[in-house]
Amino acid sequence: MAVLLQGPTLEAAINRLVLWNVDLTLVDVAIVTRDAYAEAFRAVTGRPLVKLVPPHGRPDSEIIFETLAVNGVVAEDDHLPRFLAALALAFADRRGRLAKEGRMMPGAKDALKSVARLDGVIQSVLTGTIQGNAVHKLKAFGLDKHIDFAIGGYGEEVYPKATLLQVAQGRAKQRLGTPFTAANTVVIGDSTRDVQAAKIGGAAMIGVASGRSMAGELREAGADIVLPDLANASEVVAAVAALTAPLDRKAG
Repeated sequence: MAVLLQGPTLEAAINRLVLWNVDLTLVDVAIVTRDAYAEAFRAVTGRPLVKLVPPHGRPDSEIIFETLAVNGVVAEDDHLPRFLAALALAFADRRGRLAKEGRMMPGAKDALKSVARLDGVIQSVLTGTIQGNAVHKLKAFGLDKHIDFAIGGYGEEVYPKATLLQVAQGRAKQRLGTPFTAANTVVIGDSTRDVQAAKIGGAAMIGVASGRSMAGELREAGADIVLPDLANASEVVAAVAALTAPLDRKAG
């Protein structure tokens, strides 16, 4: 885990929270993810996985329940915790394949590094991926350096993504003592579900047209700023700065 906070002086200065979606915003590791799901499904049900429902920006907990259903498995109380544990193990076993069979999205590393230089910023993730797997995904490409994983929102937490956003804001407030609202929180993601989560949960939104949704769809959903990708780090920084400037935005 990246260690970002050096002491009380730095902590007191943190007043911007940037929450990154992971899949198709920062990395694309779909092949490895599907293989891990297949192994986890077999471990939990004793049957081969026939169909994996598409993620569409949903949390792993939701994907698991739908995948069980479409494969004719009636979910029982212990299915979710067992599946989450099996998925974490299967993914960890495959972490060596991530950099070989996956890819880092264009500009991701420079964008994270450049945003980290912005005054008063702390960065974490708002992702449907379970925490351990999110860490593996970003570490495989050296993208974990500027991420504080302890305050993120993850797919094993059985909440809608908008609620996960509020959970992350609460964790950041507890750590730093600073309230995080729509005035100083930015979500960066590639899907209209990310936009909806930001709007409902209380955050500004930077849409990146690198994954599930096109630029027009992101704008129509309500993204405050839409970028084609992360290739221009200065544009990403400018967008974050504009959406967290206290005179430009009102707390929601």
